[in-house]
Amino acid sequence: MKNIKIHDYERLDDLQTKNNLMLIQNPKWFCFGVDAVLLSHFASKTVKSHATVLDLCTGNGIVPLLLSEKTGADRIFGVEIQESVAEMAQRSVALNGLEEKVFISCDDLKNAEELFGKEAFDNITCNPPYKEVMGGLKNSSDAVTIARHEIMCNLRDIIEVSAKCLKPYGKLCLVHRPERLADIICLMRENRIEPKRLRFIHPKKSKTANIILIEGAKYGKPKLFLEPPLYVYDENGEYSKEIDEIYGRMETSCKEGTEK
Repeated sequence: MKNIKIHDYERLDDLQTKNNLMLIQNPKWFCFGVDAVLLSHFASKTVKSHATVLDLCTGNGIVPLLLSEKTGADRIFGVEIQESVAEMAQRSVALNGLEEKVFISCDDLKNAEELFGKEAFDNITCNPPYKEVMGGLKNSSDAVTIARHEIMCNLRDIIEVSAKCLKPYGKLCLVHRPERLADIICLMRENRIEPKRLRFIHPKKSKTANIILIEGAKYGKPKLFLEPPLYVYDENGEYSKEIDEIYGRMETSCKEGTEK
């Protein structure tokens, strides 16, 4: 493990993975939640060996780090608009010795085509801001506000950029809230990304879904497959068997943190 600076206001979390990945986080901003873990697991199913992957709204870099272990991708790029957050993610990459595989850029995702070129990626992932600018109360912290609200980018930006940067038949995977599903499907089809896989995530069996995972294929043929629902907690309030399997049957130290 490299000697990378960890500031007093930051913490170092063990991701409990087979490769002993570590993540630097600032609890005053946000810590990764189950949505990031589910996105990386969902996306990993269609990331082929030697693929080139882009993660938009990469935040602290949790999704690229997990994909570096879950997939055989050759290169994984992350784009984060907040300089301080991107710098923290870069330190996590260096801490894990992944500088030749994972690359974090501080930039506006709307510049992705200029940064990386047209049709440069086999897969794109994104855990975007969930809340529309006029929806809900904004957190007083700028970093948290930007992470949660569509201030710097919105769904249209993300899907339009993905359409430009994906190779033909490349895959876009998003995690979002169910109330935005119609918007996502409409925007995907408007940009010639065909929705192909959809999964609803429920807190438990008695509760309605509060997270969705959706994958679209650029120039794909129309046919949407609905995967079985996933329940985060069982009847006893413990993580379900499938969640334990996704986490590697080990708890992360950030489960109780502020989720994006």
